[in-house]
Amino acid sequence: MRLVPAPAGSGIVFRRVDLENYEIPAIGRNVAKVSYATSLMRGSVLISTTEHLLSALVGMGVDNVIVEINNLEVPILDGSALPYVEAFNATGLKQQRRRREYIRILRAIEVHESNKFIGVYPGQGCQIDYSIDFPEPIGHGRFVGDLARGDYERLVAPARTFGFKEDEAMLRNMGLIRGVSDENAIVLTRQGVENGPLRFADEFVRHKVLDLIGDLALAGRRIQGRILAERAGHAMHTALVQRLLKDRSAWEMTHCVENSEEEPDSARPAAHEAAVSVF
Repeated sequence: MRLVPAPAGSGIVFRRVDLENYEIPAIGRNVAKVSYATSLMRGSVLISTTEHLLSALVGMGVDNVIVEINNLEVPILDGSALPYVEAFNATGLKQQRRRREYIRILRAIEVHESNKFIGVYPGQGCQIDYSIDFPEPIGHGRFVGDLARGDYERLVAPARTFGFKEDEAMLRNMGLIRGVSDENAIVLTRQGVENGPLRFADEFVRHKVLDLIGDLALAGRRIQGRILAERAGHAMHTALVQRLLKDRSAWEMTHCVENSEEEPDSARPAAHEAAVSVF
C-alpha cells in the first residue's frame, strides 16, 4: 500500500492498482458490509478493513490523499493506527490553500438498536463521549475527548484492536481475522489479557473511539458537533453516517470552526493543543 498526495477537494480515495487503478472514494454510499470491520465497495471491487487507516488520516488532519493498494484488505499492522501516524510524521504533511469544509450539526440524529445507541448533536469542535460494556475482563469503560483539540496521536492512535480467544475458530470459519496474531491484536481469555501488557489501562474503549473516528470519515467531511455512543460498533457508526447524509436538514456545510480561527483545507493536524480528558 502507498499513500499519494492528492489535490485539494479530492477527499480520501482508495485506488486498486491491481485492478487497472479502479477508484473507490471513502464515502458513505460506498459502504459495502460491516461486521468486525468496515468494507467499501464500488461496482464489484472491494476494500476491506478501512477503519484504522481512515482514523489515522482524520486524526492527523489529512483531508486529501490517494491510497494505492494492490489487494482487497488494508494492512492491519500492529492492530492500531500508530504505525500510520508514525509514517505520516516521518514523511511530512503539507498544508493546502483551499479552506477546509465541515459538516456542522444543526439538530440531533440518533440510531438505536436494543441496548446500543449512537447519536450526533449540535456542539463545538468534535466532541466524543463513548461508553463500552463487555464481558470480563474488559467490563465497563468510558472515553471523553474532543478530536478538534488534537492529541489523537498520543491518546487514541496507539490503542489496538482486541478479541476473545474463544471466538477465534468461529471468526476464522466466517473468513474473518485471517491475519490475526498476538502481534496485531489484544488476545483475551476469561482470565485476562493473554499477550499483555496493555498500552493504556482503558485501551479497549480507546480503540472503539479509534474505530468511530475512522467510520465517521465516511461522511466525507469532518463533523462539527457532539457524538455520544453507548455499546456501539462499526454497524452503528456507519448507520449514523448513512442517516446523517440522507437528512440534509440536520446539518450545513461551513468553513469555520466555532470558537477558533478559520482553517484551510489542509494535510496537517487541525490543532496543536492537547485537551483530551479520559474518565
